[in-house]
Amino acid sequence: MIKDIQQKIVDLKKRNGVCILAHSYMSEEICEVADFTGDSYALSVQAKACVQNTVIMCGVRFMAETVKMLSPEKRVILANPQAGCPMAEQFDKDVIEEVKKRYPEYAVVAYVNTTAELKTVSDVCVTSSSAVKICRAIPEKNILFIPDINLGTYVKTQVPEKNFKLLSGGCPTHAKIEKSDAEAAKKAHPNALLLVHPECRPEVVGLADYVGSTSGIMDFAEKSNKKEFIIGTENSIVQHLQFRCTDKKFYPLSKDLVCHNMRITSLIDVLNCLEGTAGEEIKMDSELISKAVKCINKMIEYGG
Repeated sequence: MIKDIQQKIVDLKKRNGVCILAHSYMSEEICEVADFTGDSYALSVQAKACVQNTVIMCGVRFMAETVKMLSPEKRVILANPQAGCPMAEQFDKDVIEEVKKRYPEYAVVAYVNTTAELKTVSDVCVTSSSAVKICRAIPEKNILFIPDINLGTYVKTQVPEKNFKLLSGGCPTHAKIEKSDAEAAKKAHPNALLLVHPECRPEVVGLADYVGSTSGIMDFAEKSNKKEFIIGTENSIVQHLQFRCTDKKFYPLSKDLVCHNMRITSLIDVLNCLEGTAGEEIKMDSELISKAVKCINKMIEYGG
């Protein structure tokens, strides 16, 4: 049944000239029919480069917005309109503008996991894999890092020459993991390396053998000569790695490391989008795009 649905999706996307993008947190059956998989920024770059004029984003809303900003001429469809991102929606534009008034000498560095509105008041955008590099590279000494306090804390430890101000935002999925969870996982799997995302709490990051983005975690695990790994990010990555590396063992750091916003998109959602019965086309006016894309272009300039 699943293979039949997948084949129908592949036929429809080819016939209608549609590019399917799937974030790494999507299920394996969605990733199998996608033209590209990866993190949100990598997908946006692929969307800009693809020849198709219609793009279906299997991810969350801010990702679809980023694709639209970088490819405003393309039709961008969010596969499931309910797929949001609690971290991206934690702060609104007015709040950050007030903070900027109190700290006018600080450059606003926005994690890509932010809304288009928030990006309009940000100086440069970063991803989890490029945040350290870009914060080092920008000329400003003072940085207001939004919205993730855990990622910001990690970057701060890596870039001690800069001054950071952090706000109390973050990914609720990663932030719920406690030090005791990491200790229990390491005790249960003493031969496994602990690989964690920097959106985790500092005390969890401190126990890790490797800290990096989702793609970084996957690359590390695939290339490592070790055979067992505890994965400290969304549990879909455990499944993906099990498929890719059948000779290795992967364990979730916690059964609760599940992003329900990511998981809400199903294979049937993708099929329904292609049949024109589901999904939401992302509409953004030219002024919003013009203001929001500036910080993304800065990220590209600094090698994001």
